[in-house]
Amino acid sequence: MASLGMLGKKVGMTQIFDNVGMAIPVTILEVGPCTITKINNKQLNKYNSIQIGYDYINPDKLTKPIIGIFKKLKLPCFKYLKEYKTSSYKTDNLNIGQVLTVKELKIGNLINISGISIGKGFSGYQKRHHFSRGPMSHGSKNHKQPGSIGAGTTPGRVFPGKKMAGRMGGKKVTIQNLEILDINTKDNIIIIKGSVPGKNGNILYIYQK
Repeated sequence: MASLGMLGKKVGMTQIFDNVGMAIPVTILEVGPCTITKINNKQLNKYNSIQIGYDYINPDKLTKPIIGIFKKLKLPCFKYLKEYKTSSYKTDNLNIGQVLTVKELKIGNLINISGISIGKGFSGYQKRHHFSRGPMSHGSKNHKQPGSIGAGTTPGRVFPGKKMAGRMGGKKVTIQNLEILDINTKDNIIIIKGSVPGKNGNILYIYQK
């Protein structure tokens, strides 16, 4: 199924062993179930897309306009909504209220996963941009200082985008071509090879190629 998009959570990382005995680092994800809440056709919106809802939530925690939307669709309330644009997905075969599960995925397929990376706080040059340090010998006063930033009388300012100390992490990161090693349809669990952004319990956006 092409251009499939789903939501899930990161459970954690571990390792498994293949037939030869080699250790493979893997990440365990809890994916879905997701419910289709909206279908956009190319004729009306100039593109095809589906909107899915994930993680049921108490209506008391939502505003009345949002609750009204779910009531109109005769659907339960969801904490997360995500729209996936698609050009090849056949929206004719989809219905609002249809549930998507890990059964839509297959072992061996490659997926892209996006999430918010772990925030590292205010970090220096070496940690944030992998700058080399200054000499550590006696008398040196430039161990981890930034040094010249290249701005003098002309232009009299620092150019935007200059690599300097600042807040690190907490940004959207996408890891491509992650292989699905195993699927547990009973518990909505998939095991993928490698790591994904974010801490345990982080919301992830999953795209199937």
